[in-house]
Amino acid sequence: MSSTAAFLASFVSILFGAAMGMVLKRSLPAELLEGGSKEAIRLGAGFLSTLAALVIGLMIASAKNTYDSQNTNIRQLGTNAVLVDQMLTQYGPEARAARTLLREIIPSATARIWRENISGKGGGSAFVVSEMAERFYRAVEGLTPANAEQTSLKSRIIQLTTDMGRTRLLVFTQGDDAIPLPFFVVLVFWLVVIFASFSLFAEPGLIVVASTLVFALSVSSALFLIVDLSHPFQGFMQISNHHLHMVLPKIE
Repeated sequence: MSSTAAFLASFVSILFGAAMGMVLKRSLPAELLEGGSKEAIRLGAGFLSTLAALVIGLMIASAKNTYDSQNTNIRQLGTNAVLVDQMLTQYGPEARAARTLLREIIPSATARIWRENISGKGGGSAFVVSEMAERFYRAVEGLTPANAEQTSLKSRIIQLTTDMGRTRLLVFTQGDDAIPLPFFVVLVFWLVVIFASFSLFAEPGLIVVASTLVFALSVSSALFLIVDLSHPFQGFMQISNHHLHMVLPKIE
């Protein structure tokens, strides 16, 4: 579910609920909306408002957790790439081929990560290691240490490349929607009921209509931001990939 679709669906639904309340006010006898009925509807609307506030709070927490987790994963990939490159430099000229492959892997992996998550395939299918990544792993495994220092460096390089692979898998497996569609649908239904109860007891007029539009726009905008935050690789608040493209210096 995209953030734009969430905004439009919630905005239209809330306005429909408000319009439905106005229609019911005109069609129902006035005595049915007085006394105990009025109090019962207001209590129910207040209870639903509390539940909606709690659910929106949970949605914010879930979206923020997804965003922070993926942002941390991306930064960890960049950090490990720099460390691997530095160790390959210390290893010596024998590791030049592996350093060259590393510079090809990072931009390719970045593009693939964003493509998977924008298309919705992240976490939704089997993960396949790219041919370029396999070539890099083989180049690292093929290093033949000539002394104790190179032996230690190779061991640490293999550990870091393993960590990079593990982080890449985390990015892939955490690509599911942080906000399930049924969760969102139920919340919008509650908002429809709440706004219908508001307009049920208000006299239709310019101020009431304008206020309803502003409130509907405000709630829908909040849902837009929450859903947008739950998609870290697209939208207005997507994670920046600039540092991944610039993280490795040129080979001298």
